[in-house]
Amino acid sequence: MNTPLPIFHCLHTSPVGPLRLAASDAGVQAIEFPTERYPRPRDPRWRPGTHPLLDAVAAQLDEYFTGQRTEFDLPLALEGTEFQRVVWHTLRSIPYGKTISYAELAARIGKPNAVRAVGAANGRNPIPIMLPCHRVIGADGSLTGFGGGLATKRFLLELEGAMPKLGTTGELFVT
Repeated sequence: MNTPLPIFHCLHTSPVGPLRLAASDAGVQAIEFPTERYPRPRDPRWRPGTHPLLDAVAAQLDEYFTGQRTEFDLPLALEGTEFQRVVWHTLRSIPYGKTISYAELAARIGKPNAVRAVGAANGRNPIPIMLPCHRVIGADGSLTGFGGGLATKRFLLELEGAMPKLGTTGELFVT
């Protein structure tokens, strides 16, 4: 009988608020915002503590938030349906500083008619930022739902240069 791997978690301070990081020997399990829309259920495997991957996630997130990192390279332990995992892995193909629509994401996984299902899977991404679901926006360019809230989504896109910063004087509209 296989004993389930313990999942260790801790809080990490970030510019978007405290993030709950979770990892096991299998890989990174979760990054959760303070007001998570779909928090992962806690089971007996979850316990506060330390793990080398937690330190690595924290370090890579810190590098990301200071502009020193544009990609993450840690092992992931994604728990979800096969469809969800396909969507989540495909998020890694969205380049830093770029955005795509939900329809484009559906097309990338070979299911162009599954836009709503792709949106639902995107919303349940357990490892945001590392799997950049914030880079998926509405077809009209609007910011749409995000587990960490739209202000956090905007912050991440501004950080990456995918959106102009609010309050700056750029030429958004040419007359």
